[in-house]
Amino acid sequence: MAEWSLIDGHFGAFVVAITLLSLTPGVDTLLVIRNTARGGIGDGVATSLAICCGLFVHATVSALGISLILMQSATAFTALKFVGAAYLVWLGVRSLGAARRGQSLQAAGAVPGQTRGARYQAVREGFLSNVLNPKTVVFYMAFLPQFIAPADPALIKSLWLAGVHFIIANLWQVAVVLMVGKASHYLTSVRLGRALNGVTGGVLVAFGLKLALEQRP
Repeated sequence: MAEWSLIDGHFGAFVVAITLLSLTPGVDTLLVIRNTARGGIGDGVATSLAICCGLFVHATVSALGISLILMQSATAFTALKFVGAAYLVWLGVRSLGAARRGQSLQAAGAVPGQTRGARYQAVREGFLSNVLNPKTVVFYMAFLPQFIAPADPALIKSLWLAGVHFIIANLWQVAVVLMVGKASHYLTSVRLGRALNGVTGGVLVAFGLKLALEQRP
């Protein structure tokens, strides 16, 4: 049996690359900021954990070849793309609705110490925003194989690399949560909340429309 290792000569390059990726602002960071501002640090951490749990889904489907099927099938890829885009637009429209009503961020959701149902909403939003993102499907399909040797068990190595990504991304996102949490006393301002809801909603809608209109890679 050929020898293999979880940490090989390419591991350092993977850590550097995935760290730079995690620090790049995107939908995940935006959602973490919004949910922290809306429901407090607990909501933000729950959102971050849920987002990063989606990485294991992408790692699994990549290792099993499902991602390849999605990339080769125009119908399957387009369907996933539009579902993901529609979900982002829906989140954005909800934020824009809160801005239009003149709500503060906490009034638009729930204050810190919220109910279990409201916390579940943060988890659901984080997980679905990641799993339904076809860009992550394509990224994992193109990126992970570069760090998996022919002798490596693909599924185990993919899940290990996703685990490393999970830790790095959460460290960054939780740091963002804590920074936003320190400003929580400003979030009861209706004027500030309306502005942030409007900006967040507009950006989420723009992300969704951009995703829907993009051509296949």
